[in-house]
Amino acid sequence: QVELVESGGGSVQAGGSLRLSCVVSGHAVNARCMAWFRQVREKGRDGVASINSDGTINYADFVEGRFSISQDNVNNTLYLQMNSLKPEDSGIYYCAARPADSYVCRLRRSRDFGAWGQGTQVTVSS
Repeated sequence: QVELVESGGGSVQAGGSLRLSCVVSGHAVNARCMAWFRQVREKGRDGVASINSDGTINYADFVEGRFSISQDNVNNTLYLQMNSLKPEDSGIYYCAARPADSYVCRLRRSRDFGAWGQGTQVTVSS
């Protein structure tokens, strides 16, 4: 049974930083495709960043070099370091996992991911 538990969200001013964490249980964090998604109000979940088991990392265009996804294999945790935050980055951020697949992982489509955390709220004020 895979379990994903996010933390680290909060309220910051534009230009600030946050680091999101996702503690993974049920499998090794580096054994699957792991990703961060975000959801704004009633819109769908947009893929923010992904990392496959082979270490391949991909980011959404809107990240623009501001975010960094990483893994801690000792603590079995996925991270998303977010810098230079903008108000439009506000939303609920979710950690997700799926079987490793370099191509599918890069696409970051929410329908391809079967395991999800409960989400953590990020609010960026101007």
